[in-house]
Amino acid sequence: MPTAPQTTDELYQELRENDRRPYGRTRTVTAEELAEAAEQFDDPEPLIDALLELQEAYTYGSEPRKSPVVFARLLTLLDEQPDVFDERQRNQLFWRFKWVANALRALPEVPLSGLRQWLTEMRDRYEKAGLGLQPYYGQVYQLADHLGEDTTAAYELWAARARTPYSDCEACEICERARHHLTAGDDQRALRTWEPVLAGKQSCQEEPARSASYALLPLLRAARADEARTLHLTGYRACRRNPAMSGEVGRHLEFCALTGNEARGLELLAENRNLFDEVDSPLDLLSFLTGVEVLLQRVELLGHGELPAAGYAGRTWSAAALRAEVRDRADDLAARFDARNGTTAHADRRRARLERAPLLAALELTLRVRTLEDVTPAAPAPTAATSTPAPAALPESLTELIVRTRSLDEEGHPDAKARWARLRTLLDAPDYTHPDDPAVGPLARLRADLLADEAGTAGERDDFARSTALYEQAAARYEEAGLPGAAALARAAALLATAEKAGEDADPAEKAAALTDAHAAMVRLHEETPDLAPRQEARLLRLRASVLGLRLQTSGNEEHAAPAFAEVDLLHEHAVRHEVGQVSGARLLRASTHALTGDLPAAVAEADALVERLRADGPAWHLPRTLVLRGQIHLGLRDAEAAHADLTEALRLAADWPAHATDTGRVHALLAQTCMRLGRPDEALRHLTRSAELDLRRGSRTAAYCTYSNAAQLTLDLGRVEDCIALLDSLLLEPDVVAGELDDRLVAQLRLTRARALHAGEDLKAATAEFVSLAAESAGWDDDPSSHAMIAAETAVLLGESGEFDRAREAARQALAAHALAPRYEQLSSCLRELARLQAQQQGAEGLAGALAHLADAGRIADEARAAGYEARDRSLDSALAYEHGRVNAYAGEYEAALTALDEALALLGEPGEEQGHAGEWAECVRLAGAVEGIYLKRPAPALPRLDAAVTRLTALGHTEEAKPLTSLATQLREGE
Repeated sequence: MPTAPQTTDELYQELRENDRRPYGRTRTVTAEELAEAAEQFDDPEPLIDALLELQEAYTYGSEPRKSPVVFARLLTLLDEQPDVFDERQRNQLFWRFKWVANALRALPEVPLSGLRQWLTEMRDRYEKAGLGLQPYYGQVYQLADHLGEDTTAAYELWAARARTPYSDCEACEICERARHHLTAGDDQRALRTWEPVLAGKQSCQEEPARSASYALLPLLRAARADEARTLHLTGYRACRRNPAMSGEVGRHLEFCALTGNEARGLELLAENRNLFDEVDSPLDLLSFLTGVEVLLQRVELLGHGELPAAGYAGRTWSAAALRAEVRDRADDLAARFDARNGTTAHADRRRARLERAPLLAALELTLRVRTLEDVTPAAPAPTAATSTPAPAALPESLTELIVRTRSLDEEGHPDAKARWARLRTLLDAPDYTHPDDPAVGPLARLRADLLADEAGTAGERDDFARSTALYEQAAARYEEAGLPGAAALARAAALLATAEKAGEDADPAEKAAALTDAHAAMVRLHEETPDLAPRQEARLLRLRASVLGLRLQTSGNEEHAAPAFAEVDLLHEHAVRHEVGQVSGARLLRASTHALTGDLPAAVAEADALVERLRADGPAWHLPRTLVLRGQIHLGLRDAEAAHADLTEALRLAADWPAHATDTGRVHALLAQTCMRLGRPDEALRHLTRSAELDLRRGSRTAAYCTYSNAAQLTLDLGRVEDCIALLDSLLLEPDVVAGELDDRLVAQLRLTRARALHAGEDLKAATAEFVSLAAESAGWDDDPSSHAMIAAETAVLLGESGEFDRAREAARQALAAHALAPRYEQLSSCLRELARLQAQQQGAEGLAGALAHLADAGRIADEARAAGYEARDRSLDSALAYEHGRVNAYAGEYEAALTALDEALALLGEPGEEQGHAGEWAECVRLAGAVEGIYLKRPAPALPRLDAAVTRLTALGHTEEAKPLTSLATQLREGE
């Protein structure tokens, strides 16, 4: 707080502002400062309000040691100056006796006698004030439950009494009753009791999030896993990072551990790392730590104790080390409570949670399904400078391993990759001895082979610079080994990688030129390298054909088609003549070249023939790739069913081969596209998320996040709001996102989708906060004012929904300024019209001037759009503006102006035709005009003919649904006559 408030008006203004802040240290510190500032005023009333705000901050900020101290001061003020408390303040004070009882129970250092004494104080005060004792008996029951005593009598004394104005809210009492049944082992009765809260019919500050956390396991035991999943998503989001709800977070961690979602549990633990240090309530901390221990115990039991886990600040933790630390701290807390209480209740409850067996082997909680294996960091590749453990016993001699690996590599067999990796490990070992065998050749040749393999892997990952360098090194080693043919192949591959690198940031013409140069260099290299073995020549011809195929794909130039086909024919003729195993590769290139030229029937015919050949004669590992190509061709032919069949079979067959053999991430992406064409969006979503996760694993992180962004948007379009938010929350916690290493615009897109999902999920406060933050960030995007205009416009509308019209006006100004640089006519017009409607609707006549100012801005945008020749995609900007003038004036009670505006809107719309959208807009305009004229202006005589004529017109055109509201209004007006 920059300066302390100098007047009571300033104090109350700052109290109101602080009340809008989330609970936590910022709100608590500000409340402390305001309470201190309130001491300066002679009037005690501001001090009472400041102390009430401070106690609330302590209570919901999980600081139970401080809450009773503030309350004691309020109680002293009540005793000394009872007349200065108004009715609101007195009600607040008596309500908060329960807060103090809860706080004292949470502190093991408070003796049991102190707890009972406080309840006696509460009962005496309530009796003296003539208040019902149901809240007191509620606290007696909660103490008995806390102590682990038989609660039967205490429960009846509380639950059988009628509620009073000072009882806990209905949602909280429902939770207590349900928990009582849960403790008694009656899951079904507990779940029935919880129904109003879990269905959203009863809620409060902590509900339904608190109830949801307790209901998760009973729902699983009742075989209602889908409901448990939904409650986990909604309930967790409501309590995450909140110190006052750390126990609820712990129960969500436990739920993850017992449903095969240990990886998600570790992710949520990382998100809630702040709770280790910010929870000041020993009771809440005990519950949280026990949930953490359940999770870590499960991780360790599954053999992943060395996985990193987020824990106490100041050091790096493994799951096993953190579990040991958490266990000691939680055991100590439980022992302290049990010592104070004279029972073993807390140790027993801890033990029961820790001894629970998993309830489900696997429950898909989010769209991003990951196991502990997925989050295990990859082991670093060994280097010559490090000690490498001896490899396992070989099934063959070293000589046989090298010879067999080369043979497999020449065939293009997928198993060669793993064998090269094994040889790399052997070669890097300090005690490696190269075989003295002519069949193996010199060490330089083996090193060249390994460099070429590594270069191929780099190229597959689009790391073309590294690929080029490695191929050049391999070529030099092959020359050293006296193998000019192998050296030529490596240099040809380097030429292709160089051309692809040159084309990364170039326009199509430049990239095509680079590929032309690469082909010419390959041809020269081919001509200048004598005595190539037939198999080597085939591989060189394939590189030549590939580079011309890429050129055709890049340029789309018909003149590039014939040379590409010619190279493919050369390859095919050579492969057939020498039987060197490149026939299927040549035919695959021919099919793809036909596809690139747009001759899809020829392409599919070639692919069909190749599929049949591969099914009959192999090689089998070529079949998945060929099916993927045929699936793409079928997509181009608009045969989505055939494409789906090919791509699905390709995925199935790819599972028989090493992961690198087929880019399954791309196959999943193609299947997602196919499923959307087939009208199967849920299946498409599964393929999108699988594609993204596979891209993440192979290091293509930007591509993965883009795919996940598309998946999140599709999820939102499908109305799966909580799934969308959970997916984006998970992505935004990725280390490279947190560290700011990912492209900031891509992160902003993820956050924007999340903000829209929060809005769709009616979490207006969170959505508005995210939009405000994004609007502030995007204001600096000088290269992209259009996006800032969009974000600022959406921000303005959300601020308007929250009733913050001054801030909404400022956001709208930002949007208008950006719109001036990059016009967004429809979006800005819509934003301003919506702001006008919200202000008039919420403020009535008082908000009319502000609403009309927004509409004036919208009018200028409509004029600009007309002058620019812009045509709206949906409704006309002018007719929409006139209609909004009608609504705004009607909300403000200016009915004549409203009717005039609506008549103008109808004139602009014109008579309806057969189009559904136009008819609906016209009918709504007639309905509002009829209501203004017939009801508010009390002129049914002209209103009824208007309505009757519209009904006749709409009915004749077949728009019976659109006519129904008009018929209903006409009936209402006639009955009123």
